[in-house]
Amino acid sequence: MSQHVPNNGLVPASARAFAPATVANLGPGFDILGMAVTGIGDTVTAHLCDKPGTSVVKITGDGGKLSLDATRNTAAIAAEFVRQQIRPDLGIELEIEKGLPLASGLGSSAASAAAGAVATNALLGNPLSQLELLPACLEAEATVSGRHADNVGPALLGGIVLVTGITPDCLFPLPVPDGLHFALVTPDVAVPTAQARAVLPKEVPFSKMVSQTRAVAELMYGLYSGNLDLLVNAMAEDSIIEPARQHLIPHFAMARDTALAYGAKACIISGAGPTLCIVAPTADLAEKSGAAVQEVFVSHGIGAIYRVAQVATRGAYSF
Repeated sequence: MSQHVPNNGLVPASARAFAPATVANLGPGFDILGMAVTGIGDTVTAHLCDKPGTSVVKITGDGGKLSLDATRNTAAIAAEFVRQQIRPDLGIELEIEKGLPLASGLGSSAASAAAGAVATNALLGNPLSQLELLPACLEAEATVSGRHADNVGPALLGGIVLVTGITPDCLFPLPVPDGLHFALVTPDVAVPTAQARAVLPKEVPFSKMVSQTRAVAELMYGLYSGNLDLLVNAMAEDSIIEPARQHLIPHFAMARDTALAYGAKACIISGAGPTLCIVAPTADLAEKSGAAVQEVFVSHGIGAIYRVAQVATRGAYSF
């Protein structure tokens, strides 16, 4: 590890940032809707050092799976992008604390990218806004899952975000109604994003397109009106993506039916999966349905964890 540079009064010697987990798609909103959730996320600490460039010196919580190679790590790629914009003359070392499981459908790479960008921006005096950090995060995401903003958008901004493109003016924060409770159940199943995209249909019948469009419209109106019944019903009306992907998650149908039997109103695939996002009317029912769905996987010999969450109204932040 290089020597950390002492504080020179112009910038701090280190800065730390947290970015939340995210649930992309919200059912029918494939690649255009994303939501930040409470409870879990990634933390990145950025230190000034005497060696120009950006390097990763420590990663914890990943089980040794992530590379220290800064050109293959989303936190480092985003941090380097920000460093080049602000102070290309300085050196930065990163320590990454992974709170999110890898390839889980919870925006793990996006959380690392957002935390890396925010930590570096804070280290260098916060000259960039959250939206101005989007290109850095997208550059990082492009290396692992494609240049999509449905995870990095809400990871940066918090809340529920409509994503219509890959520039800052294409992110639109949406209203967050009260009363949304979730259980996030993550089975120990590998569903790489590339595989989850490969199974998607190249063409869809006109009738399914109409159904999907209707569901997105209902979802949006539910957010703006606060009509939770309409909102949650719409989240469960994905007629294109979920049917194509559900076979990648063992016992998906049983898990979904169990969640509904325990009082949940919807059970959808979070992002590319395998995490299931269960939507319930109360925190207690979210807890009970999450535990019941966890047991579905465990009873079939598949490890699983669950967490109760709500919408995280705050995106990535330094502290």
